[in-house]
Amino acid sequence: MQINDTLIDDTFAEAFPMKATRLVITAHTPRWARAAADSLTGFATSVIDCGCEAGIEHEIPADATPDGRPGVSVLIFAVSSKELAKQIVRRVGQCVLTCPTTAVYNGIDPRAPLSDAAPLGGSLRFFGDGWQISKMLNGVRYWRVPVMDGEFVCEETVQTVKAVGGGNLLLLARDLDSALGAAEAAVAAMHRLSNVITPFPGGVVRSGSKIGSKYKGAVASTNDAFCPTLIGLSHRSELDAQTGCVLEIVIDGLTDADVGAAMTAGIDAASAAGSGVVRISAGNYGGKLGPYHFRLRELAAGIVQRETGGTSGGTTDGKSRGATNAAKDGAP
Repeated sequence: MQINDTLIDDTFAEAFPMKATRLVITAHTPRWARAAADSLTGFATSVIDCGCEAGIEHEIPADATPDGRPGVSVLIFAVSSKELAKQIVRRVGQCVLTCPTTAVYNGIDPRAPLSDAAPLGGSLRFFGDGWQISKMLNGVRYWRVPVMDGEFVCEETVQTVKAVGGGNLLLLARDLDSALGAAEAAVAAMHRLSNVITPFPGGVVRSGSKIGSKYKGAVASTNDAFCPTLIGLSHRSELDAQTGCVLEIVIDGLTDADVGAAMTAGIDAASAAGSGVVRISAGNYGGKLGPYHFRLRELAAGIVQRETGGTSGGTTDGKSRGATNAAKDGAP
């Protein structure tokens, strides 16, 4: 299948189950809410070595936050409920509690299917050294911890839900400028959607990896099949002479429908006329890594149908869920 000048590979991106939460961080001004969110989501690109994958979802106007102040929504993903709970408390304690004027609230609907509660204020309250107090409002317990600029307010618990990690696109371009431009456009298109993040720097990965290594003890190594400098050297090379640069985008979402929608938006943006993207491919491990398989040509078919007056949408051959449930699970 081809869109404009871009060939869409007949392959699939393979994703896997994760656990996730949404935190709403508010502050006296947008600058300080963003500062806390930037700090909280730092060093959170990959569960391979960071403990979690996290990113800023979007900014929230003051009239849509729990305390009427400007806010930022962040999503955090981990491989287990235990690891996610640990990351939430550590990151909020070190990056939000410490940031001037901030407060933090649960951003997942407690009525979301199969959601669980993870401790937040119930753990951080001990920083108050006995001066902390709690208050119940509409059945929710909040903790108020005295700090040097007033009080740090946070909910006692936050909700966690099942989620999907590892959706991905590989953009094969003629040169570096084309690859960067297409990747930036794709990430921008994805960030216009709710319930998804692209956790790597600027949303883009240059050091795509494969499982395993020739060196003992290394769990991952460079994806030599997509390294332009190894054309003609690696027997696994997937590239030809017209490909000068490859960049990857990794997507995490609250549901597989969210990941599929983001991938579709990314394909659409990256394959725009004149983008310089020769091919769009994806990384998978033959179906052995996870149950969510996002087939690129099915996603691209939705783009073609929309442009020709049909209906749009992407499908997966994994555990599919409808758009209604996806929207409900992700409601702030």
